[in-house]
Amino acid sequence: MPETSSDSGHDDRTAPLISPATNFAGKVEKMGIDEMLHRYCGEFGFWQLRHFVLTSLAWALEAFHTMVMIFADHEPDWRCTAAQGGDSACSSMAQTVCGLVPGSWEWVGGSGSSTVAEWGLVCGEKYKVGLAQSVFFAGCMIGAGIFGHLSDSFLGRKGSLTVVCVLNTVFGCLTALSPGYWTYALLRLLTGFSTGGVGICAFVLATEPIGPTKRGTAGLSSFYFFSGGIAILSGIAYMFRSWRALYVASSIPSILFLLTVIPFISESPRWYLVRGKIDHAMKLMHQIAQCNGNRLPDGVLLILDDNTGKSSINEEQNNNYKEEEAAAERKEAVVSGSLMDVIRSPVTRGRLFLTAAINFLCSVVYYGLSLNVVNLETNLYLNVLLNALAEMPAFALTALLLNKFGRKPLTIGTLWFSGVFCFAGSLVRNYGSWKVVRMVCGIWGIFGIAGTYNLLFIYTAELFPTVVRNAALGCAAQAASQMGAILAPFVVVLGGGLPFAAFAGCALIGGLHTFYLPETLNRPLYDTMAGIEGGENAWRQGVS
Repeated sequence: MPETSSDSGHDDRTAPLISPATNFAGKVEKMGIDEMLHRYCGEFGFWQLRHFVLTSLAWALEAFHTMVMIFADHEPDWRCTAAQGGDSACSSMAQTVCGLVPGSWEWVGGSGSSTVAEWGLVCGEKYKVGLAQSVFFAGCMIGAGIFGHLSDSFLGRKGSLTVVCVLNTVFGCLTALSPGYWTYALLRLLTGFSTGGVGICAFVLATEPIGPTKRGTAGLSSFYFFSGGIAILSGIAYMFRSWRALYVASSIPSILFLLTVIPFISESPRWYLVRGKIDHAMKLMHQIAQCNGNRLPDGVLLILDDNTGKSSINEEQNNNYKEEEAAAERKEAVVSGSLMDVIRSPVTRGRLFLTAAINFLCSVVYYGLSLNVVNLETNLYLNVLLNALAEMPAFALTALLLNKFGRKPLTIGTLWFSGVFCFAGSLVRNYGSWKVVRMVCGIWGIFGIAGTYNLLFIYTAELFPTVVRNAALGCAAQAASQMGAILAPFVVVLGGGLPFAAFAGCALIGGLHTFYLPETLNRPLYDTMAGIEGGENAWRQGVS
């Protein structure tokens, strides 16, 4: 028969049943989500893998609604019509249709092949093509800020993702019914508004349940879905040559995502925690541990990071803390934050302005190079496919190097790598075999800037606490992905080597700005403003 412990008075047979977090002295262990994931639940097990893949599929939807403009708004080839006098009224040597006799030429593929062909957006009306594209990104700018705030507040990450997918389906299908250009531009604005919230909500929802040592690599991997969406879109566009049919075909996946994927996605445990829904957060953490083949001890308590100093308490204090916890659960106190809190805090204020500037410059380069394929005078569908494929090795490389070199050096390196090839592209003339050289420069430029774009999401997310993370990401995306994207079409219109030169300058300046950001490699992912301020102050004192 087993012996009885003389110190504790407990039979040894009960030892395996006692929670490691609760000892015989009555101590209770409290910890944040990162520590709980690391010690008990698993940082990246089957639960996180399944949840990450399902949530990240939303990135493909964003790619569909964003890059569809390349195909829907392209200027198709044209040819002379013999019925109207042939060469006497239309010269096949003409570079554009401007000045040609109406009716002496026709669009290859018919007037329904693109918005340009249907509404005559050429010559003096050509500016409307860039305007419609800029209006879409303006909508993204507004939507990123609004849905970034809503996902941090009452709507949550999953709720916001659901809403934007519904809106994308509705606005995308309505765009296919546009009777004229201005209705089309308005619907593109509304589609941009909903699209602006897709990536932010999907990224944060996918990465927040992942442990700190795996979060960076997983976050970078989410962009495979965006590039994969672009590659798939090029195939869809090849099959649906009518721009109206293309808009319907690229919108249907959003409703399929709502019906087949959203029901299997969970809300973020961090959002539950900061909203005072501790029971929901703990229930989800138990599910994560169980699905990963682990067990979360009964004595472990989940707390916000500004209370982690209370992680170990003795029996004399236990009753007081239990009363406090019971009161907190009854009130379901909500810890919240806003962009004003970010601006007021000396720790986060500079980070917000710097990340906004860097994201803006990065966006000019990325979207500029993506839209610039129309100036390369080669097969449009193939060009878009090659650019999408060029992004994927960049994601793999940055994921491999992320934890070795850190976020900051890798961001600077990828920005300047892209800048070098953009500068080389500006020096190459676009004729003869040099077209291939310029195309290669563009592909290498996309390779570098895609790596930067990938890094900036995880880097920006780690610079801000949970209560304002989506709001900060939304603000960065406003100044970044959207304001930069608004400018990009007008840079592309310059033609020649000027776009490449502008992209090179943006990449260089973006790298210089990154020098002023702190490194976040192996640093805690804070939940509250108080947590990040206290943690950063303690870190500075430790370094000094």
